[in-house]
Amino acid sequence: MRKASDSYQACVARSTTAEGRRERLLKAADTVRKAGQMLREAAAARNLHDLDAKGFTVPEIAGSTFVDWAYENGMQTVGGRVIRDELMAAPPNERCPLCRQGTVRQLDHYMPKSLFPALCVDPLNLVPVCERCNLIKGNKRPDSAENTILHPYLDRVSHESWLDARAIHDFGTVRLRFFVSPPASWDATLTTRVKNHFTLFELGKRYAIEANRAISDVTYGVDRQRKRGGARMVRDYLQEQAETRLAVDLNSCEGVTYRTLAADDLYCHGPSTQDPSN
Repeated sequence: MRKASDSYQACVARSTTAEGRRERLLKAADTVRKAGQMLREAAAARNLHDLDAKGFTVPEIAGSTFVDWAYENGMQTVGGRVIRDELMAAPPNERCPLCRQGTVRQLDHYMPKSLFPALCVDPLNLVPVCERCNLIKGNKRPDSAENTILHPYLDRVSHESWLDARAIHDFGTVRLRFFVSPPASWDATLTTRVKNHFTLFELGKRYAIEANRAISDVTYGVDRQRKRGGARMVRDYLQEQAETRLAVDLNSCEGVTYRTLAADDLYCHGPSTQDPSN
């Protein structure tokens, strides 16, 4: 990832000279560098919630004006577009790192640019997200360790399995309820953070909708397996589907869906005419 100072230079290098704008922006370079350093130190110490917005203003330039010059205009320059394109292309398969469902469309300022203008073009503060997640997050900033939203560059939680679901049967149909199942290695703060993130971005609801699609897509295959070998064949088929997806992503919504269905006897047996001994 590029340094804050490199990103800033790329965004302001071609600023207009009218009203002394370019000179004023170049003069602010050291402020931006120090702001980026404070952000990284706070991230390393896991106390982003303690950052004081007063330390992230730019002398002699109003916050909204600085954001307009450096970010809104700067990201439209040749150098700025390179930075933006690199950030937007970073998430695998263009998936939003906050919800893991939506398609990346926008850049979100992790620490709001309205409160932390000196960080407005810092790559560490720019997260590619889907439109829905950007709208939900808005100008929220961390106000406690527990309420600190997961940062995709800093919080590596994908290497452990934490997403789980349970099957709920209702009038002949099955639906899934997703929830956070924290690994034993997580401390209380991380567990609370992930649960709060899960709630804020309505991931339970979004994953349930995705699960319904997955269940619909797999129905034909399940029926074929059930006719060929009963519940045992269905379970094997679903486990294979789950393993294929979970091998790539331990918290794949589809993978968890198939894993949950494979463990559900009622779903695997299907209609009551099936022999429960299969």
